[in-house]
Amino acid sequence: MFVQVGDPVGTGLVDSLDRPGGSITGFMNYEFSLAGKWLELLKQIAPNVTRALVFRDPSSAGGIGQFTAIQGAAQLHGVEVRPAGVRDAGEIERAVATFARYANGGLIVTGNAGSTVYRELIIELAARHKLPAVYADSYIVAEGGLVSYGPDRIDQYRKAANYVDRILRGEKSADLPVQAPTKYELVVNLKTAKTLGLDIPQSVLTRADQVIE
Repeated sequence: MFVQVGDPVGTGLVDSLDRPGGSITGFMNYEFSLAGKWLELLKQIAPNVTRALVFRDPSSAGGIGQFTAIQGAAQLHGVEVRPAGVRDAGEIERAVATFARYANGGLIVTGNAGSTVYRELIIELAARHKLPAVYADSYIVAEGGLVSYGPDRIDQYRKAANYVDRILRGEKSADLPVQAPTKYELVVNLKTAKTLGLDIPQSVLTRADQVIE
C-alpha cells in the first residue's frame, strides 16, 4: 500500500491506475492537471503577473507532467513560464535572482523533494524579491509561504486505511484501483500577503479552507 506517490505508473509501481496488477495499490498525491490550477491561482492573487518561475524536478515524470500542465494554462492566461531546478541552494538562488531582475513575476513551487528540502530558502527569496508564490503543500504556507492549493493529506490517509481493511478482509490489491485525490484545500497566509504588499481578493478568501493571520 502506498500513499503520496506522484506517478505510480511511470515509476513502475503498478501496471495501470485502473488495474494495478501485482501486489500493491494506493493513492496518488497529485494529478498533473492540478498544476494548471496553481498558475490560475497565481493570476487571481496577483493579476499583474505576466511571468512565472516554476520550481520542478526535471528528472521525474511528475515534474515533467506538472510543468506541461502549467504551460498549457500559461497560454490561456497570457503568462510566460520558465522552469527552474531544485537540486541545490545555489541553483535556486541564482534562478530567483535572475528572474527577479524584471517586473511582474511570480513563483510556482510544485510538489517535489527539492522544494520540501529548500522550502525555507524559497520562502525567504520570495519575501526578499517581493514575489507572490503559490505552493503545492499547505505546511509551507504555515511556515511563511503565501498561498497553497493541494490535496487534503488526512483525507488520503483515511482512504488508505479503508483499503488496508479491505485487503485484510480478502480483497486483492491488484483489483483495487489507484485513486487520485478527491478533496483539496486552499490555504492563505495574510501575514505574508501584507509583507509582500498584496491584497488577497475576497473571492479567494471566501474559498479558502484556512486563513492564517
